[in-house]
Amino acid sequence: MAEQNTQQYGAENIQVLEGLEAVRRRPGMYVGGTDIKALHHLVYEVVDNSIDEALAGRCDTITVTIHPDESVTVVDNGSGIPVEPHPEKKISTLQLVLTSLHAGGKFDNKAYKVSGGLHGVGVSAVNALSEWLVAEVRRNGYLYRQRYERGIAVTAVEQVSPLENPADTGTSITFKYDETIFREVDGLNFHTLLQRFREMAFITKGITLTLVDERTDPVTEHSFYFEGGFASFVRYLNRSKKTLHSIIAGERDVDDMTVEVAFQYTDAYTENIYTFANTIHTPDGGTHLTGFRTALTRTINDYARKNNLLKETDSNFSGDDIREGLTAIISIKHPDPQFESQTKVKLMNTDVRYAVEAVVSDVTAVYLETHPKQAKAIVEKCRTSARAREAAKKARDLVIRKSALSSMALPGKLADCSERDPARSELYIVEGDSAGGSAKMGRDRRFQAILPLRGKILNTERAHLDKILSNNEVRAFITALGTGIGDSFNADDLRYHRIIIMTDADVDGAHIRTLLLTFFFRYMPEIIERGHLYIAQPPLYAISQKKQIHYAFSDAERDRILQSLNGDKYHVQRYKGLGEMNPEQLWETTMNPESRVLLRVAIEDAASADKTFDMLMGNVVLPRKRFIQTHAKTVQNLDV
Repeated sequence: MAEQNTQQYGAENIQVLEGLEAVRRRPGMYVGGTDIKALHHLVYEVVDNSIDEALAGRCDTITVTIHPDESVTVVDNGSGIPVEPHPEKKISTLQLVLTSLHAGGKFDNKAYKVSGGLHGVGVSAVNALSEWLVAEVRRNGYLYRQRYERGIAVTAVEQVSPLENPADTGTSITFKYDETIFREVDGLNFHTLLQRFREMAFITKGITLTLVDERTDPVTEHSFYFEGGFASFVRYLNRSKKTLHSIIAGERDVDDMTVEVAFQYTDAYTENIYTFANTIHTPDGGTHLTGFRTALTRTINDYARKNNLLKETDSNFSGDDIREGLTAIISIKHPDPQFESQTKVKLMNTDVRYAVEAVVSDVTAVYLETHPKQAKAIVEKCRTSARAREAAKKARDLVIRKSALSSMALPGKLADCSERDPARSELYIVEGDSAGGSAKMGRDRRFQAILPLRGKILNTERAHLDKILSNNEVRAFITALGTGIGDSFNADDLRYHRIIIMTDADVDGAHIRTLLLTFFFRYMPEIIERGHLYIAQPPLYAISQKKQIHYAFSDAERDRILQSLNGDKYHVQRYKGLGEMNPEQLWETTMNPESRVLLRVAIEDAASADKTFDMLMGNVVLPRKRFIQTHAKTVQNLDV
């Protein structure tokens, strides 16, 4: 057998991928996949190049335009990509940059002291994954242009015309993503891009960043320019929260890098920390986040002990105690940042940790010493968190833990499925016993489990974990999920890889759904990030005619169905609750994998999601009131 396998594998089986073909074959290695997140990453790669020009002091205006055909143009007033022949490769430098991996001006510190682009992969990967791309450069008093199709140059670099202003410089990249690669996306999300560019404007001083959407009528346009930088960013994130003190901020040069921090405590129960490296958002953190956490925990504990706010018999505050209610921005600018991957989600430089530790320790200690009243409020916030943590630990011990193969310890109200493979199992969290009864009778018992909830669960945005765990309904579905919570949470122990929230199509159902989403976002975000959380879409109407029943999921769909019935007699039933459906109807419309519609819950932008949940579910009334007043007309038009 071994000899036969050897004969099947020879030199002819070794492939060498030329040019950008490797990017097209394995897009996940370069942009993280082929989903909507990866599609947005294409835009970010181009914009990051313009931001690098801003960091080098050569650019102060960037405009991003989404055209009606989903193509995107990114224009900056930087120095412009060189068009002259490269001294080694003997082709235009513009073409070299756009068609060669690991070609760029950021491998040394001569052209760019700091930059987000490091591997020379970004814009060439965008070119490879685009149906077409047009590059225009304003440089040397002329406009130059070159066109590419799927990464291949189809024209030479053309000197199009002299510029009206010979001193004008900059680069314009227009590209249309390749739909044969990004097959499952419906286009770019304006609001996701808007949030990202707002972040970029906050952390890049002196830059005006504009996003234009030509797909809307009238055209939508937003521009960002912030003088306050990081303090403004924290103020923006906390604008719907009650803050405990003024913003603590500082900027220091350490060796050959710059460290900037800004943070503030609020009355919230969760932490919101955002990290950046050379203006690139690093959602998985890294050494700069580690340095910040270490320094903040040590400095606050030292201050509390020095000022007798912690007694000798008291334990130090834990890191979780210190960070509860904290909103923080950490940014470093480094001449040679090392990222975990091309998508730059995590920073790896060890020297960054110690630089951030030094700056945060200094900035925090000075603030605490010079603001004793605010310092006391911060320490008291940590003390309250520590007490709640201890209470939560005791409450958590009361939550029944069970093995993935046993149903002995499951909640009594749970109707479990017989399947034991989590990848093939799904849990419906259903509103009320009536709907729960229909769902239990209509389900496929092999792989569908049903957990009915009585009434509305606790609003977890306004409660500590100990109070949350004292709620019977919350404890029931934590136990059913099998992951534990808090320190003991482990997403790998999840018993069902589809968790489906199924509530009535009315105001109460929407509220229950929001309460559940709030819980998952605050205490089990990894379940959302792994794509395990869904929202069922039950029909709003059943339209019966003779022996046929048509289901409508919206008013517009109901109207289309009625128009198609040719005037014959029919009956329209508006479902107020899931309990009004018999088990067969519930299966056919909402639970049958062959015909149902599910919405997968995703977190495209954590900062935006945090702000929305805090506004709608938090303690501050005014922002919520403004939101309701702004959307009152829409609410009045809802048929509920």
